Amino acid sequence: MKLRIQNGRLIDPSQNLDAVVDLFVENQKIVAIGDAPAGFDDAEVIDALGHWVLPGLVDLAVSLREPGYTQKGSVATEGRAAVSGGVTTLICPPNTSPIVDTPAVAALIQDKADEAGMANVFPIGALTQGLDGAHLSNMVSLTDAGCVALSNDRHEMVNTKVLSRALEYAATHDLLVVFHPDEKSLSEGGCAHEGLTATMHGLAGIPDTAETIALMRDLLLIEKSGVRAHFARLSCAKSVEMIADAKVAGLDVTADVAVHNLLLSDDVLSQFDGRYHVLPPLRGENDRLTLIEGIKRGAISAICSDHQPHEKMAKIAPFAATEPGMANVEILLPLAMQLMDEGDLDLSTLLTCLTSGPAACFGLEAGSLSVGSFADFILFDSTACWTWKYESRKTKGHNSPYFDQNFVGRVMSTYISGQRVYQAV
Repeated sequence: MKLRIQNGRLIDPSQNLDAVVDLFVENQKIVAIGDAPAGFDDAEVIDALGHWVLPGLVDLAVSLREPGYTQKGSVATEGRAAVSGGVTTLICPPNTSPIVDTPAVAALIQDKADEAGMANVFPIGALTQGLDGAHLSNMVSLTDAGCVALSNDRHEMVNTKVLSRALEYAATHDLLVVFHPDEKSLSEGGCAHEGLTATMHGLAGIPDTAETIALMRDLLLIEKSGVRAHFARLSCAKSVEMIADAKVAGLDVTADVAVHNLLLSDDVLSQFDGRYHVLPPLRGENDRLTLIEGIKRGAISAICSDHQPHEKMAKIAPFAATEPGMANVEILLPLAMQLMDEGDLDLSTLLTCLTSGPAACFGLEAGSLSVGSFADFILFDSTACWTWKYESRKTKGHNSPYFDQNFVGRVMSTYISGQRVYQAV
């Protein structure tokens, strides 16, 4: 099938491209930009007048909940939510049930994704068996089965020696390891950033040192082993400085941040609304601003949704007893656009962190509209005013503080390999 997407404003930071030009698709891939190639007289025409034509978003943190937690979500429901938010490529964590520690589970997730026909799904494999932190998984087999990285998620390693051996093995096979820096002895039992807000409202705090102490240990082991590493969901100012220094020192490290940690600080916890209970926690205003500065400086390469759908009962409890996580993949782009509206980030930097930036972190061929790339793209109306209605959500999750709020900017349609997988009603 041949497509001609015309009259749209094509924005692709990976090519430094921002212009009203036509895009041409044939056999699932982009074959030309600008002038029509030969044989496109009979192509199907998509009129993108008034819309931005953007690379499909790449989200490094979307919990699909399947297998094992289908009361919270499934590959089909969360894949549908992803594409409605313009996410064409997503990475899912290994914390399913059973854990993604065998090729069979990795294959099951990918088969479910193929069956659903929604987003391109890439699982992360477990670094240790059952995420027990003690016994190394068969990392090579997991990679051969389609896992794009290994991680112990937020589960603790039994000791530093086991972690060191895991990293040395991963480095030998040039495997990417994803870290969630968290010193459990400092964070366990906490539910909010350790600071004035937590103290005033009687919430058990999680100090920023829980993140930075673990981060320092991890960086030292990365330097020793030479492993490729990615740090997931940084939350505090000191972490940004440490990652920036590591990059200057030549370590092969990248990092991401959840969109809610860029938009919110811990002052929103005053109403004890469990929908704001996330891990790592929402931190202080200085941390939020420094995370944004870290994006500008290039220390942080990606912005993700950290989408974690929950059933309604998971958030109906006192704040500390609720399950952490937000379900926001459907509104990742309009949420992120608020950073531009407030003058925190320019459009090119913002889109890079949602497309080619995260793709580069994991070595994925995604997030670009360059000739030869798969035709994963979205049409975005940057002026559309709309309300994200709880009743019309695509996710199975009930846990977002943004339900029934108004947004400016909406994904109107999503295409994967030239096939439309979502159209706004």
